[in-house]
Amino acid sequence: MSTNQVLIKELIRDGHLKSGRIIKAFERIDRIHFVPDNFKHRAYADEPLPIGFGQTISQPLVVAFMLELLDPRPGDNVLEIGAGSGWKTALLAHIISSLEHDSDENKREARRHAGPGCVTAIERIIRLRENAVKNVSKFNFIENGIATIIHGNGSMGYASKAPFDKIIAGAAGKSVPLAWKEQVRVGGRIVAPVEDTIKVLHKLSPIDFKIEEYSGFRFVQLILDDGRDGG
Repeated sequence: MSTNQVLIKELIRDGHLKSGRIIKAFERIDRIHFVPDNFKHRAYADEPLPIGFGQTISQPLVVAFMLELLDPRPGDNVLEIGAGSGWKTALLAHIISSLEHDSDENKREARRHAGPGCVTAIERIIRLRENAVKNVSKFNFIENGIATIIHGNGSMGYASKAPFDKIIAGAAGKSVPLAWKEQVRVGGRIVAPVEDTIKVLHKLSPIDFKIEEYSGFRFVQLILDDGRDGG
C-alpha cells in the first residue's frame, strides 16, 4: 500500500503539484478520509474511485491540475460544483482559510482583514451530500463556517453568495453554464470540464472572457436536473 506522501511526491515530480499552498493542503487533507471503506487500499493510487450513485472521487492528478489552474488563495469566495465525497471541498477550505503560504506581508495582512474565505459546494445527489458533510466535518471546516455543502442543481450556481472569486466544477457539460459566468466576479476565474477538455475562463469584464483549453481528460457528466436524484 502506498502513502499520501508518496502520492504527493509523485505529483510534484511529474509537475502537477507546484504551489506551496496546494501542496500543504494535499499533505493535511488526506484522500483516504474521502474514499469508501472497500476502496481504502487504493486511496493513494492515481486513479478515480467509485463513491456510489455512478460518481467517482477524482484522480489526484486531475484534482491537482485543476486546483493549480484555479489558483485559490486565502480569503477567496469559492463555488464548487459537485461536492462528491468532499475531498476537493476540504482541500479548497484548507487553502482559502490558511495564511501560512502567502509570502507577501501586505497580502497576508489584507487577507486577515478580509476574513478566512468561504467554500460553497453544491451536490445534486442527497446521499452524496450527506457523506460529503460527514467527511469534511472531520476537519471542522463546516463547523467553523469555512465550508458549506448544499443539496441542489449546480448548473444554476448559487446566486445568494455571488459574486465568487473562483468557480470550479467536477463534471463535464457541453458548455460552461451562463449562471457561472454571471456569478464569477470580474478578475475571477472559472475552471470547468467541457466534454473532454478543461476550460479556464478568466473574466475580463462583465461580458468578456479570456479562455484557455487543456485536452485529454474524461469526467462524469454534468446533469442538468432539479437536484432530486439519489434521494
